[in-house]
Amino acid sequence: MKEARTTRQRERHKIYRRVREKIIGLDFSPGSAISENELASALGVSRTPVREAMLLLTEEGLVEVFPKIGTFVSRVDPEQVAEAQFLREAVELASVRSLSAPLDGEKVDFLRENLRRQERVGADIRSFFALDEEFHRGLMALAGHESSWSTVSAAKSHLDRARMLGIRKIPELGRLTEEHRAVFDAVVSGDAATAETHLRSHLRLVFADVKTVEEDTPELFVRDRDARPVRRSAFVWD
Repeated sequence: MKEARTTRQRERHKIYRRVREKIIGLDFSPGSAISENELASALGVSRTPVREAMLLLTEEGLVEVFPKIGTFVSRVDPEQVAEAQFLREAVELASVRSLSAPLDGEKVDFLRENLRRQERVGADIRSFFALDEEFHRGLMALAGHESSWSTVSAAKSHLDRARMLGIRKIPELGRLTEEHRAVFDAVVSGDAATAETHLRSHLRLVFADVKTVEEDTPELFVRDRDARPVRRSAFVWD
């Protein structure tokens, strides 16, 4: 019985992670419908772990369930983006302020290699996003606060989608790599104040990006919190 329960939990979390990745990566567009039956069929599983995964995504605010209408990917909520950004900025800046010499050489090398990989990523947005996450987590690890990254990560699902939407509008990802490098160079030189200034400026760019994207694609964002969706799009799992 216990083994069966553990297997079910693993299956539920595997589905949760796969669907979450597609929502964050915008494969499942904000506002689009999700069919639990079709999702279960596409993944070759029963509907039960799919339903349980949907509950986890609902708790995270990535999915909304409307009785008698259906299950939908939630639209990006600017208020939740702002709240997540506030938390992220507070934690990351505090982490940088806490840096002290000597820095861990292996962790510095990890960040240096991450920057090299960013420079080579080209126009691959998904790969760059993953490297961006890795860089910021690495900065917190350098300061001895990597465990706090999970708290930040869990709170920023709406922020991450807004960032993905914003990154798609940036003609040259190298601009973001240069900002990362400015933070890194200040950190390794022992100039925490300059590192904090660069990091704050870098993190706040998301607001300008979100504003631009929201103006271009308002249908992807929360407008009327009492509005009920109309099921138009067909579910597709690639």
